[in-house]
Amino acid sequence: MFQFINNELVFNGSNPMIWVDLGASLIIIGALIYLVLKVFKRLFVKSIILSSIVVLLLSWAFGLNLLHGVIIIVLTVSLVVCFTANIGEVRTLIVNSLSSKKSGKISLFKSKEEDKLFDREALYDKIETTINNLSKTKTGALITFEKNVSLADIAKSGTILHAPVIPELLSTIFYTGTRLHDGAVIIRRDEIYAAAVYYTPTTKPLTGKFGSRHRAAIGISEITDSVTIVVSEETGRVSLAVAGDLIHVGLDNFRRVFEDYMNSSVQKDELKDIA
Repeated sequence: MFQFINNELVFNGSNPMIWVDLGASLIIIGALIYLVLKVFKRLFVKSIILSSIVVLLLSWAFGLNLLHGVIIIVLTVSLVVCFTANIGEVRTLIVNSLSSKKSGKISLFKSKEEDKLFDREALYDKIETTINNLSKTKTGALITFEKNVSLADIAKSGTILHAPVIPELLSTIFYTGTRLHDGAVIIRRDEIYAAAVYYTPTTKPLTGKFGSRHRAAIGISEITDSVTIVVSEETGRVSLAVAGDLIHVGLDNFRRVFEDYMNSSVQKDELKDIA
């Protein structure tokens, strides 16, 4: 496409196939960049792959065939290794794209049962009562609330319950010694969808001392739009994990902050100020 003629850089765009090739390449590279930015959390991995893509495009544009071939091999191997190591995140990203709401409408992949109305205030009352009890008794807990992104695939690692949300039942589930206490509870709309669910913990460095529950809560919040409540079994302290962040919340304003996080119209920075 670009050539040096008499020490001058000349653009050769007379061949229409060059434009077709360029357009197709840009679409493929754009889609690849989108996947890389969405899936990989580590800046180092993103930088290496994105740099390789840029070099690949430039080597093709300037006809550096040897370099072009080497970069293709390196990039292909790198992507295969990275996507294999992050297959859970890739699968979740695909499921999220298919099941997410668009323009305020429920996705076609959601059933009519999931679209039914329920009393949100009653649910929040029950959750507030549950969290107060768990915090005061220092009972460790991990409760995730499904929003637009389906957690059905992740819930398969636990036990599907389809049980009503009752404070006494939630407290019993997390009581040490019961079979379901180790893991997370997923709440879908107004029912306990699953219990003893395993989450892949976050790999990013955290400041301070955090246990497996907190790391798991951050991990699920990094790949879904869910809201997760964590109760520390050591201190009874309550935290909320949303979008990769962990926010500590006092019992006196837990209800208000929790509702704000569940409300998609409230911005993330505003929620931090409230907490």
